[in-house]
Amino acid sequence: MAMAPLRVCIVGSGNWGSAVAKIIGNNVKKHQKFAPMVKMWVFEETVNGRKLTDIINNDHENVKYLPGHKLPENVIAVPSLSDAVGDADLLVFVIPHQFIRRICDEITGQVPKKALGITLIKGIDEGPEGLRLISDIIREKMGIDISVLMGANIANEVAAEKFCETTIGSKVLENGLLFKELLQTPNFRITVVDDADTVELCGALKNIVAVGAGFCDGLCCGDNTKAAVIRLGLMEMIAFARIFCKGQVSTATFLESCGVADLITTCYAGRNRRVAEAFVKTGKSIEELERDMLNGQKLQGPPTAAEVHRIIKQKGILEKFPLFTAVYQICYEGRPVQEMLSCLQSHPEHI
Repeated sequence: MAMAPLRVCIVGSGNWGSAVAKIIGNNVKKHQKFAPMVKMWVFEETVNGRKLTDIINNDHENVKYLPGHKLPENVIAVPSLSDAVGDADLLVFVIPHQFIRRICDEITGQVPKKALGITLIKGIDEGPEGLRLISDIIREKMGIDISVLMGANIANEVAAEKFCETTIGSKVLENGLLFKELLQTPNFRITVVDDADTVELCGALKNIVAVGAGFCDGLCCGDNTKAAVIRLGLMEMIAFARIFCKGQVSTATFLESCGVADLITTCYAGRNRRVAEAFVKTGKSIEELERDMLNGQKLQGPPTAAEVHRIIKQKGILEKFPLFTAVYQICYEGRPVQEMLSCLQSHPEHI
């Protein structure tokens, strides 16, 4: 008997979620394996006097978060979370990491047990035991298998169909390959690896490094200094993964798009870099700048730095992570931003 086509739901509709919706909406039309209609949960907002869901469903454009890019007409914006996920076989999570627990609590028990998920969320959480990966939270709360997708994927460039690579990490390889089929295009090339926890950690930790890179730009340090931030940041990412990942950490994973490529592009072009530069130049707080500069999008680097700081402080290993620690202290404890440079000069990698 032929398998029923798999129904896809995208949980989230910001900048990155809308770019991914464009890919998925076009791909499901080409594969009989997937149902031709894609539901996208949209947090309802009013934009220029109209509901955002109505704009997306009638004009086929997310004018707030991805203006200038048409979405396929088979992507349907749904304001009710339970209606969006209720009959989904494949769930694509792409919301700010701060909201994942609340969202999971809201839909636990409403998603079919045979459903599979993939998270595109770049961030980590913490619990009494220390580190909590976003995929772990979804897996435990919802009882479904979760893959992860991370890479050098600036949303507007992906939506414009400029070539890029990305990485899917999956503990069940066939599930990773299924999501590759759903998401890959000629200009969005996917590699599937089994080192899923490392893939996910890379996506979270690189945002802390990008804040450090933005501080360097604000201080007009130049590209040599910024390259040092990127290299030392990568070393701290690797060290953190080796301490906190439960399974074997493959150094090769850091050479995938989720590792060094995502780190580079975020340190040169991401919102964390941009806001951190403005932090130096304007003297405004991170919270003010997020509100003023990001049009409702969320910043991931500073809150991730805070979560990482609590975890490494609890373990008593702050001295192993001077760059991560400096970023946290500059963002939240009033440490002078100029001390980024002394952190680089005295980094244990140089001693």
